[in-house]
Amino acid sequence: MTQIRASAPGKLILAGEYAVLDGAAAISMAVDRRAVVTVAPRAGKRHAVTAPGFCESEGLFSGGSGELAWHDGGEDFLLFEKVWVAAGLSSPIPLSFTLDTRSFREQGVKTGVGSSAALAVALATAMSAIGGGDSAKVARRAHREFQGGTGSGVDIASSLAGGVIEYRLDESAGQVLAWPEGLHYAVLWSGVAADTRSKLEHLQVQPVRASRAGLHDAADRFATVFRGGSVSRVLDELNHYKDAMRQFDADCELGIFDAGHAPLADAASGHGAVYKPCGAGGGDVGIALAATEESLASFTELARSFGFRRLVMNLDLQGAMLTEEEQ
Repeated sequence: MTQIRASAPGKLILAGEYAVLDGAAAISMAVDRRAVVTVAPRAGKRHAVTAPGFCESEGLFSGGSGELAWHDGGEDFLLFEKVWVAAGLSSPIPLSFTLDTRSFREQGVKTGVGSSAALAVALATAMSAIGGGDSAKVARRAHREFQGGTGSGVDIASSLAGGVIEYRLDESAGQVLAWPEGLHYAVLWSGVAADTRSKLEHLQVQPVRASRAGLHDAADRFATVFRGGSVSRVLDELNHYKDAMRQFDADCELGIFDAGHAPLADAASGHGAVYKPCGAGGGDVGIALAATEESLASFTELARSFGFRRLVMNLDLQGAMLTEEEQ
């Protein structure tokens, strides 16, 4: 058997987080932090899975055709189990799986750019290469079950496609967009890990307020302007979206602008930039957009004094990738 190597990128949500759950457009960019899955034959009677940098344990298991039984270490590999079952994989020889998401961490802390979705896509790509099947469907099903039925699927769509996409709820794939010429960005890391699942669970029990519809409308307006490519209009609409997001956050008490995001959002306009947290917020990363690199440099220097760090993180035009090598 050949050794298989599959990878998929993480993502940043420029606009549409939370609103995408109500059918609004989300604009998402794939970033060059990739989950890498390597599959090779191994000696012994069991399949094995390891995740360097995530846990020290080794999972040993048997199974096939949509079944998996752990013999050791399975508690650390729930997402792997979900993908294996969804793929219905069966192999006549024992396999070794290595799951590498170390590029998604800084100083041992997750950055919040979609590592679980990227890993689900990379795993589904590798398993589909071995046993056949639709890797996109496998990744979507497995990741949704891993998240307890929550989430929109935008992170999976981004990891599959790469580049920039416009995505709406339950679409099988997003519409690929071009990055507006002359629009500059900086990814800023709070140093604090956020809990996306708890925020989504909290949102589910909140009463529906007018700010939720306002966020939906602001997300759709931003998507329309982003497609047009005008940098000045993109910045204006992102600023409006950020304001709608803050009102929604205050009404629902989600803490999206906690962990230092709020003062940065307030200060950005004085440096010619627009800043907002990405995804669930309350930590993880945010993105600053500006018309010039000079404006970004000025703002990121201020962000550094607030305890934020600019990450070297770029748009990744490649989605899921697969290579095979002879052993």
